[in-house]
Amino acid sequence: MIIQDQIEEYIASQSESKRRDMQDLHHLIMDLMPECRLWFLDGKDSEGKVVSNPNIGYGHHTITYADGSTKEFYQVGMSANTTGISVYILGIDDKTYLSRVYGEKIGKAKVTGYCIKFKTLKDINIEVLKTALQLDRKP
Repeated sequence: MIIQDQIEEYIASQSESKRRDMQDLHHLIMDLMPECRLWFLDGKDSEGKVVSNPNIGYGHHTITYADGSTKEFYQVGMSANTTGISVYILGIDDKTYLSRVYGEKIGKAKVTGYCIKFKTLKDINIEVLKTALQLDRKP
């Protein structure tokens, strides 16, 4: 199955309101990053055991670990969770940046070092989210 089909199937498997929000968010990210590489992670490890929520990834980022090894991964991710949607923004060295810069402006969301978690899109300021997703503005 190709990645775009996996993404569409994953979004379609959500409840109606979450599906609509995820589809809108998917289009928003694709508008911001039209040439980005798409990823889909099903949340299973190499043995088929579920270890995380499935997630959609956008863009490309190289993670460097403490031992010097590297892993190719996405820059922006989106995942459904039990209460709503999580948006991941990776590659930010300052783990206080997202919450400090966007935490009070984004609306009803929990903002951590690399994640913006919210119940529905109507709970957040979309323009603030768009600004946070602009990867060239990250420190």
